[in-house]
Amino acid sequence: MRQAGRYLPEYRATRAAAGSFLDLCYSPELATEVTLQPIRRYGFDAAILFSDILVIPDALKRNVRFEEGHGPRLDPIDVDGILALDGKGVLNHLQPVMEAVGRIRGALPEETTLLGFCGAPWTVATYMIAGHGTPDQAPARLFAYKEPKAFAHLLDTLADLSADYLVAQIDAGADAVQIFDSWAGVLGEKEFSEFAIKPVRKIVDSVKARMPQAKIIAFAKGAGLFLKTYRQATRADAIGLDWSVPLAFAAELQKDGPVQGNLDPMRVVAGGTALDEGVDAILQALGNGPLIFNLGHGITPQADPEHVTRLVARVRGENR
Repeated sequence: MRQAGRYLPEYRATRAAAGSFLDLCYSPELATEVTLQPIRRYGFDAAILFSDILVIPDALKRNVRFEEGHGPRLDPIDVDGILALDGKGVLNHLQPVMEAVGRIRGALPEETTLLGFCGAPWTVATYMIAGHGTPDQAPARLFAYKEPKAFAHLLDTLADLSADYLVAQIDAGADAVQIFDSWAGVLGEKEFSEFAIKPVRKIVDSVKARMPQAKIIAFAKGAGLFLKTYRQATRADAIGLDWSVPLAFAAELQKDGPVQGNLDPMRVVAGGTALDEGVDAILQALGNGPLIFNLGHGITPQADPEHVTRLVARVRGENR
């Protein structure tokens, strides 16, 4: 889940040399390097493009920056700002990302999958409206209720641009792509349908209309019971599961196709028995079906790299 580098000393060294976080994202050479670092160390089955979900708002000139200790900051957008959005230069702005994709694919072993990604429109919109992350994304929810037409236009714009972005990544060499809806869990039933399912379905349909063989993973963190119909509603090929999804429910979801997940990242921090038990439970419940073993969200900076070594060995049956 997400790029794996933040806990690695070699990543931190590259990050320090890059300048800003966005400089790292937009440097094809450095983005390639940090994407390959976990592959060199662990031999993962897949590499995840090093980038960020907020590069599309950045390409839309929303003044994205990353402040140490505070995370992403943007200029908050209002109705007039939404209506003024111009997506004409977005792909040109993101060309360094596509160059990185091509470099990474060329450097990876043939058998190692390269995953590209984008943020889901709802999650990206929450940052654009508030100007930063919030505990429950109340600013975006309130805006959606008060300005439904403008909010729908924002989601449509982001869906169109995201689909173009994913197609460009696949063209450049990505083998599969993921759509991350990290804030889907704050939505009610009607809102989940309108804000989480509808825009993701639009992205999937648009990508597959141009690339019928494209493989797309959709991840709606915190979606709970809404996951029961999420795959069918979005037409995603695989669905990501966060660590709160019960394994019995995950096994039911797996009957309809591949699932990805769902180890609690804190088990990787803890290591030892907690890590082993978490890995074993997932393999026992889901290991006989189509499964992409993964974390239930992004790995945290405080994770010990040796715990990841232990995780990989256990999944592959080397230390059980």
